[in-house]
Amino acid sequence: MSDWLAKIDAALVLSIVEALVYFLVGLLLARMAGRGVRQWSKHRFDSHQQLLMARVATYLVLLVFVVMGLNAIGFNLGVLIGAAGILSVAIGFASQTSASNIISGLFLVAERPFSVGDLIRVGTTTGEVLSVDLLSVKLRTFDNLYVRIPNETLIKSEVTTLTRFPIRRIDLAIGVAYKEDINGVRKVLEKVAEANPLCLDEPKPLFVFLGFGDSSLDMQFSVWVKRENFLELKNSIHEEIKAAFDAEGIEIPFPHRSLYTGSVTEPFPIRVIRD
Repeated sequence: MSDWLAKIDAALVLSIVEALVYFLVGLLLARMAGRGVRQWSKHRFDSHQQLLMARVATYLVLLVFVVMGLNAIGFNLGVLIGAAGILSVAIGFASQTSASNIISGLFLVAERPFSVGDLIRVGTTTGEVLSVDLLSVKLRTFDNLYVRIPNETLIKSEVTTLTRFPIRRIDLAIGVAYKEDINGVRKVLEKVAEANPLCLDEPKPLFVFLGFGDSSLDMQFSVWVKRENFLELKNSIHEEIKAAFDAEGIEIPFPHRSLYTGSVTEPFPIRVIRD
């Protein structure tokens, strides 16, 4: 009897060791497969697709070796498949939100509105895309915060990809005093754009007179810039415009109000009180 138990224990130990070997080898080969797929797709697909293909390859290889390990210890895979079917139905009813996020993630992969490394804006959140997963998209904001946005939210919301195109436009809202000559102001702005090396010559800067404001002549001056120089130009060109206006004697007014009481009414009395 003791010999029989010893044989059973020895066989069980060998089966467990074999299963562990399958698992460890599978883990190693899964990592190698993921790296191999990533290297193979490096020059064929974008970073988003590379990441997705590498993860699929890793999980598939690992799944094969996990099944082999379970088979080595005598686990009935038919029972596992049946239990997985029942469990999947139960999970499906309990996790409709997760299923919706997975389906939305597939739509994002197919549509590709952005890729890993792009800057996007979703609502009030702006950041760099770190990863696009089955359930969510991870962002890193400009102040180094980690933000997770569910895929379903991205499908239902307006998403702006800030780095989709190689150039961007900066729109500057400018107001000058009513006494200033609009054409003169326009020439000064064009000189500022021409002197700044970050402003592109093509497309040309755009000048638009918006109308008569409460205290100023309102206008818009737009310049084009490479996307990697966007923040640098946006910070510098305001200072250059202010310096150019000061040099030319162009007034940037502050809001003020004039009170009128009519031609018949006596003017408001003004008294100066000295201490």
